[in-house]
Amino acid sequence: MYLSKEEEKLLESDNPTIAKSMEILVALGEVYGADKLIEIKSAHISGISYQNIGDAGVEWLESLNAKVSVRTTVNPAGMDVFRWREMGIDEDFYRKQMKILRALERIGAELSLTCTPYYYQSVKRNDHLAWAESNAVIYANSVLAARTNRESGISAIAAGIIGKTPCYGMHLKENRAPNVLVKVKGNSAALIGYELGKILKYDEVPLINLPRKFSNDELKLMGAAMAATGNKAIFHVVGQTPEWNEFEIPTEKIELDVGEIEKDCEPDLIALGCPHLSAEELLRIEKLLRNKKVRRELWLFTSRKLAKELEKVVRCIEQSGAKVFCDTCMVVSPTTENFECVMVNSGKALEYLPKLRKVRVVFGSLEECVEAAL
Repeated sequence: MYLSKEEEKLLESDNPTIAKSMEILVALGEVYGADKLIEIKSAHISGISYQNIGDAGVEWLESLNAKVSVRTTVNPAGMDVFRWREMGIDEDFYRKQMKILRALERIGAELSLTCTPYYYQSVKRNDHLAWAESNAVIYANSVLAARTNRESGISAIAAGIIGKTPCYGMHLKENRAPNVLVKVKGNSAALIGYELGKILKYDEVPLINLPRKFSNDELKLMGAAMAATGNKAIFHVVGQTPEWNEFEIPTEKIELDVGEIEKDCEPDLIALGCPHLSAEELLRIEKLLRNKKVRRELWLFTSRKLAKELEKVVRCIEQSGAKVFCDTCMVVSPTTENFECVMVNSGKALEYLPKLRKVRVVFGSLEECVEAAL
């Protein structure tokens, strides 16, 4: 891999953090056959819940001795940093989670604590990014036509510090081309993504023919589920996503008929916000809950920035007895393990909650989830 003189100097830097960051990026580039490093507009760090990285991760983060050189945002933590007691988080977890956040803050990362960085920064077509959150990666590539591979939390930190990433994978136009045409029957974006991720081969990029135009919220849910079940980084939608007609139409065709998933348990928690809820979704929920009271636990997850912007909407939602938490979600927080059956509208949560939190899961639309809480 070609390195400029400036990059070679960084590789030999007296600062161990900078030198190690370059080593990580060069090693990654060599593994994937990159010919050079390219500048990025931003980085996004995932995997920062204490339950995820443990004491070894805390120690490594605290050892970093460099500042990020591009805008670098951070994924959800394992708790709401202000309402952690209300979530049932113990004090030891809280202290260790805060050590992680302080370490990230010291290197200059923004404690956005959201999996939807695309809502809060200007991402333009063909912008090169180094994002590590799976739903953000597939949304950026597919809906925004930006370019990012699915980084690890460590490589995203390295890219944020250096301001560059290896040029391979989704950064190259030819790797973004669809190679299978998918005709879909079904109405649930989350379930379409959930099932499609399961049937696509590892190297297949789908061009999807949907029964109707999906909203950006639906594309978000579809992509998040596809990334969870199939490790996908990009999809195209006929007549809708920006790059869909820039390539040849694939000759290989498959059909997907998506039905409902049978409900086999009675939820004691209804959880919405994986990925984090958008302004439009919060407004829909507020309308559904207006002048009503919930009889089951209804937890909503969104970014703190959006919760502040929609303070009146959040207050109205919580008057129903529902709770709006920030900084975290039902997948990354250990508190979910206190429940037996969780109802979600997310294909990503449907995939991850049984595996990561060992809870049973039932699926419904956003409206069905809210109705189940009443």
